[in-house]
Amino acid sequence: MNDQSKIAASVPAAAPFHEPGVMVIRNVNWAGTRALYAKEVRRFMKVQLQTVWAPAVTTLMFLVIFTLALGGAGRQVLGVPFADFIAPGLIIMGMMNNAFANSSFSLLAGKMQGTLVDYLMPPLSSSELLLALVGAAVTRAFAVGLALWCAMALWPGVHVTPAHPWAILWFGLMGAGLTAFIGVLTSIWADKFDHAAAITNFVIGPMTLLSGTFYSIDRLAPVFQAISHANPFFYAISGFRYGFVAATDGDVVVGSIVLLALNIGLGLLCYALLKKGWKLKA
Repeated sequence: MNDQSKIAASVPAAAPFHEPGVMVIRNVNWAGTRALYAKEVRRFMKVQLQTVWAPAVTTLMFLVIFTLALGGAGRQVLGVPFADFIAPGLIIMGMMNNAFANSSFSLLAGKMQGTLVDYLMPPLSSSELLLALVGAAVTRAFAVGLALWCAMALWPGVHVTPAHPWAILWFGLMGAGLTAFIGVLTSIWADKFDHAAAITNFVIGPMTLLSGTFYSIDRLAPVFQAISHANPFFYAISGFRYGFVAATDGDVVVGSIVLLALNIGLGLLCYALLKKGWKLKA
């Protein structure tokens, strides 16, 4: 056997050869996913006065108005003062609304501005694209939630000291993830900004406001209690409130299971539509 044959025999047959300096993506393109995530975060942070602080101030106005209008005479709900009852619901409501607003904008803006190719051409799989979009939306949600929590912690007469931090993190993540996935679906389906605004006004807004944010569903008629239990937003708000006041008008375990199942189902649906390229690819 000559020298060349010995060298060839010593090299494994399956060893990959690549051009110098060419990056090889073996399993998950973490670098590309981080880059898209960072791009989406920078997008809303560049206008944080509009995307973080303005929603926080608007939600804080709900606290002021409802506390002054309904919180007098030592009114209590679920055994806690009214202001302490609605404060956690307002925080998670602001988080969920802003998670939807962020994820429903990206692909839709690409359609309207003709820059959708910037999302579809990079070497990112459908799951990596979805992870970056939803991750950025959840990041914005927690930024708004943190701003609201800090403001309410300093507000006189309101107590938002965490009682169960795990519930705050879990239901905050599940609630923000839920509306983030809905936002991605909206962004895929919509052809113009009016479509996304319609989902905000006729789906997201009513579901958050009519999910026990300002009241306990125990005081509703049985029919309306059943309707509230069919609203997934109720479980997010009820579980998040449990993290602060250790009291709830729903089952925390059932809420966790429902939200986890919905997030998995919506995530799989988003993945399937992105992979198929429905309304995204020619």
